[in-house]
Amino acid sequence: MLLRERETPEGLLVSVCDEACLGETYVDDPVQLEVTEEFYGGEEAVEADDTAVVDGLTRADVANIVGERAVTVAIEAGIVDEDRVLEVDGTLHAQLLWM
Repeated sequence: MLLRERETPEGLLVSVCDEACLGETYVDDPVQLEVTEEFYGGEEAVEADDTAVVDGLTRADVANIVGERAVTVAIEAGIVDEDRVLEVDGTLHAQLLWM
């Protein structure tokens, strides 16, 4: 999985995706999900195991998670409710906002 963290004026933004999803676009009208290098990859992204992903997500103020493995890790850690996960063109997607 790829994990990217960055500070924003609103807090820590974390993006996680399965490596195979990077560069893909998933369309399930009217929803379109682009897993761009700019948002999920780049020099700031690191390859991460389950533990690193859970750590990043628990510290995040906002997170975007794409891919079966990444979303499953978040569900199994109790961070994301499985009933709130979207399936877009066969790919799992979850957003997280800690309040």
